[in-house]
Formats: sequence, structure tokens, C-alpha cells
Amino acid sequence: MKKRQGQKGFTLIELMIVVAVIGVLTAVAVPQYQNYVKKAELGVGLANIAALKTNIEDYIATEGVFPNASEDEEDFTRLGTFKDLGTGDIAIAQSGAVSAAGSITFKLNDDNSATGKAVTLTRDGNGKWKCTTTGEAAIAPAKCTPPDTEENDS
Repeated sequence: MKKRQGQKGFTLIELMIVVAVIGVLTAVAVPQYQNYVKKAELGVGLANIAALKTNIEDYIATEGVFPNASEDEEDFTRLGTFKDLGTGDIAIAQSGAVSAAGSITFKLNDDNSATGKAVTLTRDGNGKWKCTTTGEAAIAPAKCTPPDTEENDS
């Protein structure tokens, strides 16, 4: 296609192709970005509760039982955290007949894009920690798996 001397600018077809390419890139990028944000929010929750593992191990060594702090704010303070961290709520509970077993759960609140999703660290009676999340595998933090897939140890 020859251009006349002095003609400047783009043709309508060229502009339509550029708009179509931008549309396709956006259609692919936006969902991936949303998953990335959700995964980052769960990662923050995991970091918050992973920091409590040492304090809980100290509590178990001192008291002989896993803390059951879900309702008592004083127990959260003793463990070095708050029940409500602003981005989500923490629940700490003893589980089953084994007194040294329990779980720490961080559930995201309504201010997050992954509202209602949770990440849980579970300790068995032997001191081994496991990480699970609710929701799809695409937003699970590293070494942390959704409950319907094989679980990883952390």
C-alpha cells in the first residue's frame, strides 16, 4: 500500500488491530492479576500465623497443652498477637484428644478481594505443622494446599 507524499497518521484498520490486541491482552491479564492479589493476601495471612508458631511451641513447652485462645483476648496477647489484625481474624484452637495438637486459622475479612478465604496451620501431636487453605489452588500460597489436594508440610 503506497502512501501519498505528506500523508500522516494511521488507517482505521491499523487502529482497530491495535485496539483488538490490547483487548486480548487485557482479557488475559486482569484475571491473572486478580488471582495474584488474592494469593498475596493469603500470603500475608500465612506470614501472620507462621510467626505465631514459635510462640505456640513455647506455650506448649511451658503449659503442656496447645493454647485455646479463640475467645479469650488475653491469650492472644500472651501469644503476641491480636484476634483481629485489620485484614483478617485469627482463631487458635486445640484439637482432638491430643492436648499438644491444634490449629491456627487466619480468615480474611470483607476488606479483601479474597473475602472469606482462610489459611490454616495445623500441628499434630508430634510437633509437625501442615498448611491448608480454602478456595482454589491458583491462590494457595507456596507450600500450602487447598483441602481437596495432597497436603504439604511446612
